[in-house]
Amino acid sequence: MATPAAVTTSSLSLLFAHPHSHHPSTKQRLDRSHLRLPLRAAPRRTRCAAEGASASTATKHRRPAEENIREEAARLRGPATTFSAWYEPFPPASDGDPNERYSLDEVVYRSSSGGLLDVRHDMEALARFPGSYWRDLFDSRVGRTTWPYGSGVWSKKEFVLPEIDSDHIVSLFEGNSNLFWAERLGREHLGGMNDLWVKQCGISHTGSFKDLGMTALVSQVNRLRRAPLSRPINGVGCASTGDTSAALSAYCAAAGIPAIVFLPADRISLQQLIQPIANGATVLSLDTDFDGCMRLIREVTAELPIYLANSLNSLRLEGQKTAAIEILQQFNWQVPDWVIIPGGNLGNIYAFYKGFEMCRALGLVDRVPRLVCAQAANANPLYRYYKSGYTDFQSLVAGTTFASAIQIGDPVSIDRAVVALKATDGIVEEATEEELMDATALADLTGMFACPHTGVALAALFKLRDQGIIGTNDRTVVVSTAHGLKFTQSKIDYHDKNIKDMLCQYANPPISVKPDFGSVMDVLQKKLNGKI
Repeated sequence: MATPAAVTTSSLSLLFAHPHSHHPSTKQRLDRSHLRLPLRAAPRRTRCAAEGASASTATKHRRPAEENIREEAARLRGPATTFSAWYEPFPPASDGDPNERYSLDEVVYRSSSGGLLDVRHDMEALARFPGSYWRDLFDSRVGRTTWPYGSGVWSKKEFVLPEIDSDHIVSLFEGNSNLFWAERLGREHLGGMNDLWVKQCGISHTGSFKDLGMTALVSQVNRLRRAPLSRPINGVGCASTGDTSAALSAYCAAAGIPAIVFLPADRISLQQLIQPIANGATVLSLDTDFDGCMRLIREVTAELPIYLANSLNSLRLEGQKTAAIEILQQFNWQVPDWVIIPGGNLGNIYAFYKGFEMCRALGLVDRVPRLVCAQAANANPLYRYYKSGYTDFQSLVAGTTFASAIQIGDPVSIDRAVVALKATDGIVEEATEEELMDATALADLTGMFACPHTGVALAALFKLRDQGIIGTNDRTVVVSTAHGLKFTQSKIDYHDKNIKDMLCQYANPPISVKPDFGSVMDVLQKKLNGKI
């Protein structure tokens, strides 16, 4: 089958070299029918056809009562896929071995030069199918219980881990998260923005976007531990500021794999702490910050047969990038103008870039959005690096921030983030503690229940609107990385006006009233300005 003219690359390593077109006007964006590839019949099923096609075309009879969905998937499995993926050094070393690559079945976290690794896909094989084929295939899987495609991650299996057997996948049907139209926030508080959206990744199983990456990583570990590979992996470990440990513990519990988590003492919320405890993980509380925990877990996994689950391991980014593809799906494969992402260890902004760019390269869309990375001012090494023109990166000891999950001063994925930002003409912005808490409270007053990290991204949006960088009619997506219920203490302190040196201007404390009709009416008359 002929490859669409827009698909010109045969390796994901070439994606970073493609320039991006200018952003269209609102009028152009609203009518994109001329940009869509014509719909065509799916290609005849061959060994290159996507796995799962036979399941989607099977008769509609209910499976036998004694058969579960995993067994049903095995019975209906179509032809074997010839799509593949592997590890390569990131960025490609100019003076290293140009042929250096590793199988995903190897336990390896660093290149031969000590740098990061990246998962690369056989783009030439994927490009044998037009963008319309992939759009239709992914759309056909949304909201189904067909294993494993009901997951927002595994519905894009061919773009994630194409070679893994469905029987090895560990999924909690993560993803498929809501794209919330922030109508009132945009209209009343952001100068009449009518196309403002919040991607609510925090409504996933463990309450954060980390589920998207952890299903990919734990599935690969499950594959490694089982026959025929039978690797001697005794457990999976991570350092965490809270959300990573929650996701790892849940997925390991589902798979029956021991989980070990290193947490900085007194630096995460109780709601985050109880999650790995409840899921049976071995929890070590260490008197250090996240960066100290990260150093220790790397030393431990180098000595013991424990698989490293932090974003140093690029497998997680393959799952996380599906949130970007999901955004495109939810806009009927139209591309937003801006996507604003909170940044701590900085793997997520690169993951979003990978998802958008992969879709562009394979003809699902025609461009990528501009990316914004939002950091807390108390933990802002990328912001400082950006302000220096990317000439002087300095790690730092992160200060305390309500956005505790991004309280990181020495991010592992700093180089990945810079690639994503440069490739998308991206911006880095910061938010003070008062700015992020006020933005969180204001969002809540318009119907959200945002976490402080979402507050960082929203505060960045307020600043970029004030500067005229983001326009009134720009379609803008703010990525909400966790559920507000994980951070209730920060909300309690804010609405009690119990935060030192903070005005808490949007606080809404409860009103103590005597239990009699007159007192209640007095309060209501005053509160409602005599409109009763």
